[in-house]
Amino acid sequence: MTNIIQNRHSVRKFKAEKLSQQQIDQLAAAFQASPCGMHEMDVMEGSIITDDQLLADIEKQTDDAAYNAPLVFVIATKKGSPFGERDASAAAENIMLQATDLGLGSVYVMSGAIKLNDNADLLKRLGVDDGYGATVMVPVGQPAEAVQDVDRSERYHLVRK
Repeated sequence: MTNIIQNRHSVRKFKAEKLSQQQIDQLAAAFQASPCGMHEMDVMEGSIITDDQLLADIEKQTDDAAYNAPLVFVIATKKGSPFGERDASAAAENIMLQATDLGLGSVYVMSGAIKLNDNADLLKRLGVDDGYGATVMVPVGQPAEAVQDVDRSERYHLVRK
């Protein structure tokens, strides 16, 4: 597991190549395995977007924040939930780690998700239910460029006692 965590990098340039149904199913399973705060499973929902027109509409609404990925996972949370954003972040990490394990690239995008909330019609077309808002987008696909290895072993302040 450590190798998957260390090998996960943000990818912001993707090939147009579509993902296989098996890859999509594995990403969906990773989302479904995400933890949820206080076992409240109704605070989060996800949409897997592969439709070319919907992807184009997402790009337009978010100022290209999906980086032309062939798949975008939109994670929405119940408005007012104290756990929703945390659950969405954990789910996004699961998706990104699964993508890494499949040899795919991904990136965590909050700014684009926030912009999606400005278009209620698009949210509805993406499958986001009333009472929910987009919290995180995770574009996924084949990286268009080689991923640069970066030493992240001392990225954050860590106290050991």
